[in-house]
Order: sequence, then structure tokens, then C-alpha cells
Amino acid sequence: MTNFKETFKAFNKINVLIIGDVMIDAYMWGNVNRISPEAPVPIVAVNKKENRLGGAANVALNIQAMGANPILCSVIGDDDGAKTFLNLLKTQKLSSKGIFKSKNRITTVKTRVISNNHQMLRVDEEIESTIDSKEIKTLSAEIKKLITNEKIHVIIFEDYDKGCINGDLINSVASFAKQKGIPTVVDPKKKNFMAYTGVTLFKPNLKELKEGLKIEFNHNNIKELEKVVDRFIKKQNIQTALITLSEKGVYTHSSKTKALVPAHIRNIADVSGAGDTVVSIAALCIAANLSPVHTATLANLAGGLVCEKVGVVPIDKKQLLEEALKLKL
Repeated sequence: MTNFKETFKAFNKINVLIIGDVMIDAYMWGNVNRISPEAPVPIVAVNKKENRLGGAANVALNIQAMGANPILCSVIGDDDGAKTFLNLLKTQKLSSKGIFKSKNRITTVKTRVISNNHQMLRVDEEIESTIDSKEIKTLSAEIKKLITNEKIHVIIFEDYDKGCINGDLINSVASFAKQKGIPTVVDPKKKNFMAYTGVTLFKPNLKELKEGLKIEFNHNNIKELEKVVDRFIKKQNIQTALITLSEKGVYTHSSKTKALVPAHIRNIADVSGAGDTVVSIAALCIAANLSPVHTATLANLAGGLVCEKVGVVPIDKKQLLEEALKLKL
């Protein structure tokens, strides 16, 4: 049995480099009391507005909440959204040294309209095309500089298919990390799914796995899932795959370990941001040299806990430790 108290203390000394698409998660909270006379849609009377850090920046918040030190690398627009984003970083005491502005982009904003703890609507403002080659080179050079100058213990690629990451950046950074002996953890999306080779841990959800591989299979049949994942990690030279399966839990697969970790019964309020939490905890566990099963178990537990809260929120370290000790993991 792993001593989680010691492990959680060890997290405080870990530096995590996070590369990926950042965004603002904006919220409009209100009540619905009537239907619009203009169209058969509910009218939300807004009583509160809020901006939060989202995407790769939410991963940074989760890393910070666990006591570790996140260093965020991304590209944002040169607009009002950028000002809001940088102010949010400052408020959260997160460094902006790896953040670059681009005149060719807009800052991604996802606005959720919520009434009675239910999401009514989401409005997205974004550009999904990849940043240009000059910006890729600038970002790649800055990432390598940070890896060289800071004591980085683990790197997370947080890919939301919003254009910050492409194959060239992945290859450049992953090979540099390998030279330096730094583990790499990936939260993938469809576009760059097959570009990640030789990484330490690869964490898609079931939908992303099927879309990325362009195959259908019976995921309820554990042997079929095992076969698909085994073939994939051998082809991509990936050490460990961690597949999140929603209410069924998570499946971890490496050359030595194959295990299905069941989900815990939760009152699910909102699944937004759960994947960010799972990859954050998994990366810290990798940096702390935990086994694949302990990594999967703790990440699975954390993902479930944040689903009990409305909106995108980081994990509560104290609560996670209490739950882990209670379950005698």
C-alpha cells in the first residue's frame, strides 16, 4: 500500500511544464421563469457572471491546487480576451512567462449559460487553425529554454485541437524531453492523435480513442478494449495508456500492467474539466514514480470528485487525500 500522505507531500516539490490550448471559461448564472415570445426557448434572467481559467490553464490550476508548481506555455490572441486571461493568471498567482500573444488569433472563450445547476447553452469564440510556423518555432524555442533553465519533472501536452499544438512542436519537444529524461504525459484530441510517439503516458477518453484510431469496437468487452489499446501503444511506442471510461472508471495498460479501475458512486453535477483533473493527477503520480495502478486509481478518484461541482473547478487536495485514505488505496 502506497503511503499517500508522503506522496502528497512529495507533490509540493514537483515542477510541471504544461503545453497546450488555454481558454477562458465564462459563466452566466441565472434563473428561468418563462419562455421567450420570440421563439420557443427559455429566457435566462442572469444574476451573476464569472470568468475562470480553462483548457490547459485549468490543468495548471489543478497542478497548483495539489501544491506543485505549474509553468504554462501557450499562445493567446492580442485582444480583450487576452487582457482578461492574463489578469486571471495574475489573480491565481500563475506565471505568464510562457504565454505569447498573436495578432493572428483570438483568445478562446467558452461561455456557459447555467440555470438551476444545469447548463442551458454554450457559446464558443475561437480560431481552430494551427498557429503559423514562425509562432511554432518561437513557442518551441521558449519551451526548450524553460526545460533547460528550470528543473522540470514532468511535461503535459494538453491538446484541445485549438491550434497551439502541431506535429512539429510535439516531435521537437518530446524528443528534447527524452534527451533530458523527463516523462511526457498527453491529454489528446483528434487532430494530433497519431502524432504522439514515444510518450510516457497517453490519456484519451473512450470517444477520443475511437475517433483518433478511426475504429469502432465493443468497449464493454474488456478483452476487445485490451486488444485495441495493446496494438495502439505498441505501434506508437507509448509506455502506458490510461483510458477514461466515464461511469465505468478508467483502464490502464502497459507492458506489465492491465487493469480496470472502477468508478466510485458520485452525485454528478457537471463533467466539465474532469479530464483536466485526471491528467493533472496522473502527471504528478508519474513524476512521483507511482505504479500505473496507483496512478490510475488516484486520477480516477480525483476526476470523480470534481464532477460533483458545477462548472470547471480544480481538485481539492485535502479532500482527495481524505478520500484516498478512507478507501485504503
